Amino acid sequence: MTVLDTALKAYQSPTRMVHAIGALSALGDEAASLKVKRPLVVTDQGIVKAGLLDEALNPLRSAGLDPVTYAEVRANPGITLVDAGARYYKSERCDGLVAIGGGSSIDTAKGIGVVAVHGGSIVQYEWGKNPIHSRIPPLVAVPTTAGTGSEVTLWAVITDPDRKIKFNVGGTPNIAAWVALIDPALSVNLPPAVTAGTGMDALTHAIECYTMAYHQPFTDAVALLAMDYCGRYLRVAFAQGHNLEARYHMSLAAMLAGLAYGTDSAGAAHAMSQSAGGVHDAPHGALTGRLLAPVMEYNYAGEPERFARIAQALGLEIHGKSVWKAAEASVEYVFQLTEDLEIPSLNELGFSEDEIPLLAEKAEADSQTIGNPRDVDARGYQKIYARAFEAGRHRAVARTLAHASP
Repeated sequence: MTVLDTALKAYQSPTRMVHAIGALSALGDEAASLKVKRPLVVTDQGIVKAGLLDEALNPLRSAGLDPVTYAEVRANPGITLVDAGARYYKSERCDGLVAIGGGSSIDTAKGIGVVAVHGGSIVQYEWGKNPIHSRIPPLVAVPTTAGTGSEVTLWAVITDPDRKIKFNVGGTPNIAAWVALIDPALSVNLPPAVTAGTGMDALTHAIECYTMAYHQPFTDAVALLAMDYCGRYLRVAFAQGHNLEARYHMSLAAMLAGLAYGTDSAGAAHAMSQSAGGVHDAPHGALTGRLLAPVMEYNYAGEPERFARIAQALGLEIHGKSVWKAAEASVEYVFQLTEDLEIPSLNELGFSEDEIPLLAEKAEADSQTIGNPRDVDARGYQKIYARAFEAGRHRAVARTLAHASP
């Protein structure tokens, strides 16, 4: 028995999970059941232009609520955005929150809730600094993508442009959404690139949380089912944006993978993507997806049995294979999946190979390094980044050949 086996572990989720095709119609009733009367609806302009904000406001008003809109969210939300939202929340005398959108909107709403209750700036509540001692105001989280799982996690990720990093806020049930309202219909016809990036983010959550040092039976269970759904439905959702069955299962995969986090962290892929996302404003899902397979290739020697089980969860035939061969198969699968989903290369995402030492140093400093299943330092991160750039070059060559074909 290792030292980690004797560590006290616990799992707690205060979030009520409501899910169905068409569940958005219940938004007003869910918010009203929390005694909310004047919610701040946190979203982005893409949701506004798609008409989804109006679809959310209608059931809120029908339930007798008086919603206020804060539609300023941008990808990779920063400190200023969150703090401004908290000031607006207070000035409008709001008493609850509704987040509709991707992880950026939900994380922004969580951050607004933290500052509204505790005061100051969200940067003061970076994990390891000031504690979040009280529950945020009632928050109903409505995801429109199937990726971050922020609707059920105990974390928010905020960008600090001055330090060029992303930092985590939370690790406590006090930051969790009160209700996660999951309507897979909201993700129908998402652009393929968004489907691919967010889906790879969900798969990364599942794989990293299953293999991290802090895994436990509950997180294992939901992570494995999330992998199962991703293996069966992610390519389908990418190829057929209208396929409601695929969207339904990917929405649940994102939720399950979010639950796999528990109160702990992920691993090297998220340490890399979160820290690199502070250097260049790259889409989190695509960046994480590009890094997942190289991280798995580095990590599988640390937990070969678990990586072999990942292969089985992804639907691979492993009968008759040794543990090591099955573990390698899971790595090969994810490399191929990355290409099938046309995940951009690191170069296409704005990074260059001469930045590897800087990126590796920032990844090593990220707290998610601690739970990684294989020991990793800046030198190890340099190897992983070099492999990720190499895989991206193969993608570029394949695209060039494809375009050159008659």
